[in-house]
Amino acid sequence: MTFNEFALANEAAIRLAAFLGVFAVMAAWEVAAPRRARLHTRLKRWSANLGLVAFNTVLLRVFFPFAGVAFAALAAQRGWGLLNNIDVPGWLALLLAVVAMDFAIWLQHVMVHAVPVLWRLHQVHHADPDYDLSTGARFHPVEIILSMLIKFAVIAVLGAPAAAVLVFEVLLNATAMFNHGNVRLPAGIDAALRLLLVTPDMHRVHHSTDHAEANSNFGFNLSIWDRLFGTYRAQARLPQESMEIGVSGLTGDARCVSFAGMLAIPVTHDGGDYAIGHEIR
Repeated sequence: MTFNEFALANEAAIRLAAFLGVFAVMAAWEVAAPRRARLHTRLKRWSANLGLVAFNTVLLRVFFPFAGVAFAALAAQRGWGLLNNIDVPGWLALLLAVVAMDFAIWLQHVMVHAVPVLWRLHQVHHADPDYDLSTGARFHPVEIILSMLIKFAVIAVLGAPAAAVLVFEVLLNATAMFNHGNVRLPAGIDAALRLLLVTPDMHRVHHSTDHAEANSNFGFNLSIWDRLFGTYRAQARLPQESMEIGVSGLTGDARCVSFAGMLAIPVTHDGGDYAIGHEIR
């Protein structure tokens, strides 16, 4: 059995095991070494955030009966995409695809901050008044569907191998939980890690209520894109422990920690002037 065949046959089990394993490690770390004091109990927020995750998972299975890994196998079968039409070693194809997909997610993230109507959807992610591993998975269902369509388009154009898509999905979920973690890292380790990877302190800046800070540090996995394109910000103006997290106009709003409230936010709140190019002057 090839790596691609193994990925196709075991995609659901591998992703679930990875999610549960990383979630357990990060949850324990947050208890042992929290970076910030919580505003709400885990029960209150996690019931809403993880309820949204469960809802989105079911929704994706309804709208997209086969996942990205299966779509990559279909693309390979039909000869779609760059990597399905050039002769490169399997390991190199996997590496190139994972890096290219990470860049595509970075671009997508910039896009949902730059287009006001998309920011209305994305603000559901930012409106979490606390910041922990569950924040990394809370997205509005419409944004989740849009993200899946973009992912399919990237896979088709790139010709990403099925194994690369699986590796990317596992990495994306794991790093999203890591860099949204309410955890404390020694300054030296944080500085070394963020030369390549997005750390919690680096990404937490992106969740600031300050417009300029929210429109920086877009990476989820690799930190190189923000450095290359000038959107890297080392620290927020305020200390990590006291900086305000969330979206102005929604801080303290009960909708932000309610399942039904989160679904309604894009309709009931216009997002203010957060979108890139629309900041208050």
